[in-house]
Amino acid sequence: MKTLKVDLGARSYPIYIGQALLGQASLVARHVKGQQVLVVSNETVEKWYLEKTLTMFREFQTASVILIDGEEYKNLEELNKIFDALLSQHFNRQTTLVALGGGVVGDMTGFAAACYQRGVPFIQIPTTLLAQVDSSVGGKTGVNHTLGKNMIGAFHQPQCVVIDIDTLQTLDDRQLSAGLAEVIKYGLINDLEFFDWLENNADALLARESQALSFAIARSCQDKAKIVAEDERESGRRALLNLGHTFGHAIETGFGYGRILHGEAVAIGMCLAAQMSARLGWISDADVSRITALIEKMALPTQIPKELKAEQMLKLMQVDKKVLAGKIRLVLLQDIGNAVITDQYDPKLLMQTLVNG
Repeated sequence: MKTLKVDLGARSYPIYIGQALLGQASLVARHVKGQQVLVVSNETVEKWYLEKTLTMFREFQTASVILIDGEEYKNLEELNKIFDALLSQHFNRQTTLVALGGGVVGDMTGFAAACYQRGVPFIQIPTTLLAQVDSSVGGKTGVNHTLGKNMIGAFHQPQCVVIDIDTLQTLDDRQLSAGLAEVIKYGLINDLEFFDWLENNADALLARESQALSFAIARSCQDKAKIVAEDERESGRRALLNLGHTFGHAIETGFGYGRILHGEAVAIGMCLAAQMSARLGWISDADVSRITALIEKMALPTQIPKELKAEQMLKLMQVDKKVLAGKIRLVLLQDIGNAVITDQYDPKLLMQTLVNG
């Protein structure tokens, strides 16, 4: 097992990465503050891992609530199921919530923990690659709105993150690829060495080789933990982690939550960011081709769905947390491994990118 640390002073917490971690009660017991534990999962993950997870908390008063699986259910209505369970079973303000599942479960459980009795602890046990390398780390929580993705939420850090890479063996191929989009992101924003490694180890990752997965997950978490420690609430540098996301969130909202996976939308968004960067003269066409080739190698899409028009995309991008004073701030590339946040670009270049992307 490898242990990393998200260094946030009094709110610091460990990330445990390894195999056969589910079921190890000693790993999580120290992170439970009170005597009550509510495990939140979904219909898909429940049948694989709920029973084993409940045994990790056997010395506590435990219960579970099962949400409907899918990004389209990441909303306030489904969130209320968690509050209903907490209130109907008289869970107190020392209750610990446990998120067992992918990014949707993690985001919703974390948001419920941030809100219930004005804040209770929670633990992340991510079971998808995307959640393991991205959404489970950093304390971003929330739900979607029909007008915009993740526009309702809170920053609420977990007590710990438990990443059992064995859970990836039950993940379908499409979800695995979606997670690899976020892995590629870390190489693009500030880790050229990692990007090179990904190009050379794409086949091993797609084949779910444990050594390759362990390395990629640990490197991704390490890169993210460093940025989060520097800028917990995204007032500056942390926004780099949104490479491809302003485009991607617009695609998810416009195309329909659940019709395209978050990682797939981000993959397209990274291709668009690369194209935009090339139009600005920051990176070469060869760099764009190299980025696109790796994304395609990971079995991910690279083009905006035909159903979405450029004007619709632009309108949706204007409903984004990074918009300031009416300007869409984008994360773009000055080189592979060197990303910047900017609103200094000709809007015509953005429209060209949306039209041709």
